[in-house]
Amino acid sequence: MSGVAVEGGDGDGGVGSTDFTPEQLARGRALRRRQVPWVLGGRLVGLAVTLLLGFTPAGAHLVHWAGGLLGGSRTAQVLGGALALVLIGQLVGLPVAARVRVIRADYGLVTQGWAGWAVDLLRGLLLTLVLALPVALGVYALTAWSTRWWWAPAAGAAALLTVVFSFLFPLLVEPLFNRFTALPDGELRSALLALAERDGVRVRDVLVADASRRTTALNAYVSGFGATRRIVAYDTLLSTAEQREVELVVAHELGHVVHRDVPRGTALGALGAAAAVVVLGLLAALHPLQAAAGVPDLADPRSLPLLAALAAVLGTLGGPAQAAVSRRIEAAADRHALELTGDPQQFIAMQRRLALTNVADVDPPRALELLFATHPSTARRIAAARRWASATTAPESSR
Repeated sequence: MSGVAVEGGDGDGGVGSTDFTPEQLARGRALRRRQVPWVLGGRLVGLAVTLLLGFTPAGAHLVHWAGGLLGGSRTAQVLGGALALVLIGQLVGLPVAARVRVIRADYGLVTQGWAGWAVDLLRGLLLTLVLALPVALGVYALTAWSTRWWWAPAAGAAALLTVVFSFLFPLLVEPLFNRFTALPDGELRSALLALAERDGVRVRDVLVADASRRTTALNAYVSGFGATRRIVAYDTLLSTAEQREVELVVAHELGHVVHRDVPRGTALGALGAAAAVVVLGLLAALHPLQAAAGVPDLADPRSLPLLAALAAVLGTLGGPAQAAVSRRIEAAADRHALELTGDPQQFIAMQRRLALTNVADVDPPRALELLFATHPSTARRIAAARRWASATTAPESSR
């Protein structure tokens, strides 16, 4: 089978004729075209339901009804309303999640049965409730204190919770969804630990996540802080990729540590969460919005859907900016991997394996990439590697 150039060809640093065949490119595009309408449609439906409940009296009636089931007190309305909103969100998204799962299974990306999938959904729901219910109680404790200034302490609490959750996530949340075992002693473990040492990154252990219970997709990451930091590789990656390719994936993840992306991201996330709460408080205080939602003021728990709707709007508007920042961070980690290993050809081989195994569209429409992509496309990552290689070898060739 002959190959095809996707972005510029070999001559100008894009994806060249030996990278992907027409059939491989078509397979990635086909999966994207089947998934994207469902994913975007699901997001739009979920947002529409949230806005309907938040900007009409329907949400206030829902909170009143749900609170009545729990006794009718103010606290019951807060808890019942939060529970109802979370459950509705889950139910609205369930058909889309199931359909996307079927599509991905058609491409060999799903290994988990429906029962295991349902258990994961239940775990995610319980985790959401564990987080959402105390937050809702805290917000309405503050609105009872002051409907005008509640957002000031709430903004500080949002920033603090962002930092705390960032630290606790690898210790408390990750084990809920995956089992981790130590990578046995051997050449690969020694190579990964030596790579981290050469990069000046202290790593406690190298762990293997049992991702193959759910998927055939490949991935690795560096998790934790300080003494809890560990390299984590999917078992699918270790069983599929060559050792040098695994090293390139880990080198990319080490780049995030060296660049302090997690602490910086946590700090930016904390500031962003605080700013969002401030904006949320100012918007929610607008009387036309409260009138549309059918609530007298924010001390009334029936305003909960209004707050949820405003938060959804802010999150949707901020999504593209967050994606753009993430792409820049990932591109910098790619450069770090190239500088650490000095192996652009193996980096390209690794990108090719990831794209083929994950059935990625290597060169998606630019609008989708700008709006939603958290990583540069495969085409752009390979092109960047070739430019790096050209810039690195150019001084030598000119001697």
